[in-house]
Amino acid sequence: MSRLGSAASPVEISKKKAEARLDEAQKRLLRLRLILGGQIGEKRIGPPLTCVFEGWDASGKGGAIKRLVAPLDPRHVRVSQFAAPTYDEKRHHFLWRFWPKLPGWGGMSVFDRSWYGRVLVERVEGFATAEQWKRAYSEIVEFERTLVAEGMIMVKFWMHVSPEEQLRRFEDRAHDPLRTWKLTDEDWRNRDKRPQYEAAVEEMLERCDPTWAPWHVIPGDDKHYARFAVVEAVCDAVEDELTKRGFHL
Repeated sequence: MSRLGSAASPVEISKKKAEARLDEAQKRLLRLRLILGGQIGEKRIGPPLTCVFEGWDASGKGGAIKRLVAPLDPRHVRVSQFAAPTYDEKRHHFLWRFWPKLPGWGGMSVFDRSWYGRVLVERVEGFATAEQWKRAYSEIVEFERTLVAEGMIMVKFWMHVSPEEQLRRFEDRAHDPLRTWKLTDEDWRNRDKRPQYEAAVEEMLERCDPTWAPWHVIPGDDKHYARFAVVEAVCDAVEDELTKRGFHL
């Protein structure tokens, strides 16, 4: 059975109501972030929080990340974007370059792309050998288990859009002079390989979905729904962990 499911929103909601729900979730997140950092509440530092974003090209990752961090003091969160590894990074284990960007206790990091590139683009495009990307599933699960065992809250998102909605967004970008930079030849090539990428995504969701770091597949055809769904999911994860640790919310 497909783990991706439909890219359509599971509920019909107007733009106005979605924006109101997003505003409420952002206020909730701001309070939780201040509790994690020890700025308010019991004044004890909470566990580190890492939000990982993967998804189709034009799936709304950037928009979701923008809304996630918008209510927060920029000193309290770090957003890191990852593209192809550099020559020097390739000299190390593929997980090496991500460690320095991970937050410590009381901190929060947002990853725009991540270590999952090993089993997605590197697998499909042949940048990793079959032995390397097949081995990576267990390496990633153990990597995340180590982080969570140390106390980290990890929230992982796959932003899912239908091929039809993706094409519409590509065409919008192509005709917007302020957004043409977001559309590259590589985006079109990746779209042509969607069946191969879907197979890779399905295997990733199946094999890297432990209870301590589960995936959230966000239906992204309705970007207004997707944005508040992301912020609410982060809030839920933080509240669950803080409650387990005896914080008074």
